[in-house]
Amino acid sequence: MPRALPLLTLVALLSCTHTTASAQKAARPGAARERQIAARFAPVFRQALGDHPRADYVTNFNFDGDWRGDNNWKNTDDPKFHLRAYVYFAASETATHFYAHYAVFHPRDYKGGTAAGPLLSDAIREGVRRGGRYDPTGLSAEAVLAHENDMEGCLVVAQKDGEDPARARVVLVETLAHDRFLKYAPEGAEAPASFARVLLEGQSPLLFVEAKGHGVLAYDGGDKQEPRRGTLVYTFAGRAEDPETPVKEKETVGYELVPLYDTLWRRALAGSKETFAEVFDFGTRSFEAAGTKKPLKRTKRLGRLGTSFLGAFGAPNAARPPWGWFDRSERGRPLGEWFFDPAATARRHLGRGADFSTAYLHAPFLGIFRR
Repeated sequence: MPRALPLLTLVALLSCTHTTASAQKAARPGAARERQIAARFAPVFRQALGDHPRADYVTNFNFDGDWRGDNNWKNTDDPKFHLRAYVYFAASETATHFYAHYAVFHPRDYKGGTAAGPLLSDAIREGVRRGGRYDPTGLSAEAVLAHENDMEGCLVVAQKDGEDPARARVVLVETLAHDRFLKYAPEGAEAPASFARVLLEGQSPLLFVEAKGHGVLAYDGGDKQEPRRGTLVYTFAGRAEDPETPVKEKETVGYELVPLYDTLWRRALAGSKETFAEVFDFGTRSFEAAGTKKPLKRTKRLGRLGTSFLGAFGAPNAARPPWGWFDRSERGRPLGEWFFDPAATARRHLGRGADFSTAYLHAPFLGIFRR
């Protein structure tokens, strides 16, 4: 007769079985490939440092151990919270291209300074409330000078050469800088003459993140991108390093990739009021899915989603996740199009034709999962 297992051993085995089952249940189709795509094209971010460096460190929304949006400004100054390097991502693909979105989060945008910026933001907001008479810029909705939370980033589009992301080549990079999508193409890529150039390190775009306001641009090595207080170079390392770790003359910080789908997206779907202050009804969107013979017309009901982060300091609720990003020069386009349907957006921006597929093999936010 077999010997009975000790109680502690049995509990441990049951716990492991439960953990394994939970992990298998949690693993969604295509998640590993999404990370493979995102790692292949992960940008090098040259983060400029201003007079309050901790507010310029790239980190995760819950760096302080919670998902509240209205305590991040304050907690940025608390040294017990380590601002480890994380970059959010999302990935999708068609028969012809890979698409990787990257979003960098900072706990505060302190344009105008940590004290004057919020005060001026409050003054502009009050002026607009009274009829717009006290807004000297005329752009109060977009040109907010300081606010709690900040998220900007980019889209990288790579042309396939087979199914292996390692063989694909970057053809387009679009960055977000203060409600404008800036369009770049690497040397030799087919793109409109109006697109500026972006440098690559391998197939990783070299990008520059401004101090204080954190707009993202292509790195050009010019004097304007050599801030007086220096830069930190964030590179994908598969681990989240702490920029304040005592290392002599530390200039490079390794970052980890975090899927938007499993973090902020889940909270946006649930309408989390501690994370999101405002919601927007994205309605039903039409798109194309790959079929066995020809593309299939599909629709997806997105409905009401958290669209701006809860933020109490400075201009309230001013920061947005990628599905809330927009280009103020394209106000007529549907909100979220750039994020939810990057293939159609990239083809339109590049002026390409039918050879540029917009039928998705994998697009998790539209409900298409490649197994």
